Amino acid sequence: MPRRKHTTPPDAADAGPSFEDALAGLEEIVETMEHGQLPLEDLVANYEQGSSLLKHCEGILTAARGRIELITLRNQNQPPSPATPAGDPPATLAAEPTEDVANDDDDIRLF
Repeated sequence: MPRRKHTTPPDAADAGPSFEDALAGLEEIVETMEHGQLPLEDLVANYEQGSSLLKHCEGILTAARGRIELITLRNQNQPPSPATPAGDPPATLAAEPTEDVANDDDDIRLF
C-alpha cells in the first residue's frame, strides 16, 4: 500500500513547520552553536530561533498528548467487545487468595 502523503490543512499553513522539520532545525542550530565559531550576535540570533523552535515543538507535543488522552478515554468508555462477556472478570486479575486471612493480623494489606 502506498504511503500517505502528509498534507497541511489550509488553516494550519500559518502554524509553522511540522514537528519533524522544527526538530531538525533545532538540531542543526545546536550543532552549529556547539561546533561553529560564531560571533556573539549570531549566537544570540541562533539561540532566539532555537528557543522559538523549541516552544513550537513543545506545543505540538502537548496537542498530541491531549489527542492521545482523548482517544484513550474514548476507548475506555466503549462497551466490552463481544469476545469478552461483560460478566467475566478480566484475565489479568489474580484469583482471590485461598489461605485463611484471619491469621495474617501482622501483615499490612494494601487492597
